[in-house]
Amino acid sequence: MTGQENTINTCIQMLQHIMEDNTIPRNIRRVADETRSVLMDDSKTIGLRAATAISMIDEVSSDPNMPVHARTRIWELVSQLESVPLD
Repeated sequence: MTGQENTINTCIQMLQHIMEDNTIPRNIRRVADETRSVLMDDSKTIGLRAATAISMIDEVSSDPNMPVHARTRIWELVSQLESVPLD
């Protein structure tokens, strides 16, 4: 497994934790689920999956209803995804 695949798998696990956290609003958990599906789609390149996921997560990162701990996780997730080259 390459470093990029490890990064994607780590991000999928982070999204899973967000989805399972009931203190996070439902709309944000739904976007986390959709983003996880994008990252798991092997029909696209890793770079494209990462870029799409960043775009999706970025939209909800400014949600005023998001708890502070969730916002920190989102920023960490985006930081991980930004390390994946677009190729």
